Amino acid sequence: MLSTAPDVPARAGAREWAALVVLMLPVLLISVDNTVLNFALPEISRELRPTGTQLLWMVDAYPLVLAGLLVPMGSLGDRVGRRRLLLVGSTGFAAVSALAAFAPTGEVLVAARAMLGLFGSMLMPATLSLLRNIFHDATQRRAAIAVWATGFSAGGVLGPVVGGLLLQHFWWGSVFLLAVPVLVPLLVLAPVLVPESRNPAPGPVDVPSAALIVTAMVALVYGIKDLGSHGPSAGVLAAAVAAVAAGVLFVRRQLRSPVPMLDLRLFRHAPFTGGLLNNLVASTTFIGFLFFVSQYLQLVEGMPPLEAGLALMPGAAVTIASGLLVVHVVGFVPPALVLGGGLLVMASGFLLVLLGDLSGGLVLVVALMVIGLGSGASQTIAGDLILTEVPPEQAGAASAISETAYELGAGLGVAVLGTAVTATYARRTAVPPGLDPEQAATASETLGGAVDVAATLGPDASGELLASAVAAFEAGVHLSAGIGTALLAGTAVVVGLLLRRVPRLRRR
Repeated sequence: MLSTAPDVPARAGAREWAALVVLMLPVLLISVDNTVLNFALPEISRELRPTGTQLLWMVDAYPLVLAGLLVPMGSLGDRVGRRRLLLVGSTGFAAVSALAAFAPTGEVLVAARAMLGLFGSMLMPATLSLLRNIFHDATQRRAAIAVWATGFSAGGVLGPVVGGLLLQHFWWGSVFLLAVPVLVPLLVLAPVLVPESRNPAPGPVDVPSAALIVTAMVALVYGIKDLGSHGPSAGVLAAAVAAVAAGVLFVRRQLRSPVPMLDLRLFRHAPFTGGLLNNLVASTTFIGFLFFVSQYLQLVEGMPPLEAGLALMPGAAVTIASGLLVVHVVGFVPPALVLGGGLLVMASGFLLVLLGDLSGGLVLVVALMVIGLGSGASQTIAGDLILTEVPPEQAGAASAISETAYELGAGLGVAVLGTAVTATYARRTAVPPGLDPEQAATASETLGGAVDVAATLGPDASGELLASAVAAFEAGVHLSAGIGTALLAGTAVVVGLLLRRVPRLRRR
């Protein structure tokens, strides 16, 4: 007699959980790489003498290229195999990391960071798609996604800690060499533990769409940076026009394609759209915060890299705990309250920075803990909504868009909040008389440059320059915190409205 009982998804065993551990290696590496460079910026400023704009692009080139190529690489992984693309990306990422460690100029380092974004884009799309194929039970899959999302958020905080530890003992290039020992175990264990996965009927490789999405993102971030550095100009207008035109053409191409690279119909699902908006804004503000806090602790408070990194450990711990514990809450609290409330908690952390006294650095450390509390909870549940609240056949596209939101947020965090800090600094820093043009330019570009120039001056001129530079940097931090507060509070309202009809997540 044939059984009529419904199929029960197979529960994952030790092999599947071991595969999750292996897949977390690239996730942690990608997220750590978003922020680990922040702690090396003061030393890079001294060694390579970059301009303020180059300094921003050193941070931004990586997540920007990564975000632009995630969707195309997700499509390529569907065709050639997600595990295979993961291994190719790992090999390239390790090789370019070794080259970046010995970059002789700022321009070369920016180019290397862009290449890291290229190979990083091969790593990220594979992880969530592979997780969905490994974990079939809903409860276990939610736990795996929670580990993934928490690892991504926590990696952003751990980046400065790892950077501080390395810089305490080695030169700035050591933060790039970190990729080699992390990716070697992946290359060895992934073929053994991670099953291959591909789309049996993949769509075509759409090169024009890939070019359009990269053009739109690069033009957008370039326009924001140029506006902050030089004010309104023809270049800013041209960048805005290019971003809008490329974006419109990309959307039209996707809507007309029978097999689109990015299925825009996914945005009809309120849980998907709300979760995506949550992660985009949470990543933007979180990474933007880390951009200036790492510089403040080292350059203003004078903390050694390791001490400054350890000061951020409580924030990392809160982020991890929040992301893991929220899984036990969603069966009782609607997602609208979890995500909206998480964003409001993050906003309160930025408000603390806006209204608080930054001297001593305690306010920044406490604020990061508050921001981590909201970020860990909201991004974990948003990731689950994005991946599981859309039709199963659209899960691959949903995961690619989700990862794009994370990385685009990382790029916009530095572009928006970082540019607010650097632009305010450049406008407010008063250079004392008697400096040669090169010294004056260096001191007014970055806080690290001002610290270096001050070391070559007499006591009076040095004190005058440092006082002006620190005051200008703090003014930029306060402005950035105000922007973050408003952005998070407004997004919390929008996300709450989008998810108001979404019931509590099932605990299966």
